[in-house]
Amino acid sequence: MFKNIRHDLRAHHGDWGAQGFWALLIYRFGRWRYHVRPAMLRKLFSFIYRLLYKMVQIVTGIELPCEVPIGKNFCIEHSGGIVVSGFARFGDNCRIRNGVVIGLSRVSDPGAPVFGNNVDVGAGAKVLGHIRIGNNVCIGANAVVLQDVPDNCIAVGVPATIKVRKLPV
Repeated sequence: MFKNIRHDLRAHHGDWGAQGFWALLIYRFGRWRYHVRPAMLRKLFSFIYRLLYKMVQIVTGIELPCEVPIGKNFCIEHSGGIVVSGFARFGDNCRIRNGVVIGLSRVSDPGAPVFGNNVDVGAGAKVLGHIRIGNNVCIGANAVVLQDVPDNCIAVGVPATIKVRKLPV
């Protein structure tokens, strides 16, 4: 848990006051509590987690449930209006910004996006459905992504169109 918290703090440029870091701190605590023994102590920590989760959700506008597997160096650039489904998954070095929604396309299909490594999600983007977002992908601001995005691509527009990303030489 503490190693991941150090990575999260580094991803937020050492800013303890960053609201995205607060949300990740509570997220890491929520993941850690699953391994606490005995069960009564785990239940106490679960109660504390639920209170802290709701507090962070109200204060920062970030909904990041502890059921979501997140890699290291995850960064929430700006707070407010961020909703992440408990079915989503993130790789390492991912970054999201304010107004991002990551979740289900339909309630009847409980599949959410799976993100690779080095994914950058622009402000206001919506990434919905049982899709895969590859490695080294940029999702533009306000894009609505409803289909898989291959590695080294950019997704922009409503609905999103996929373009090959020109990487620096």
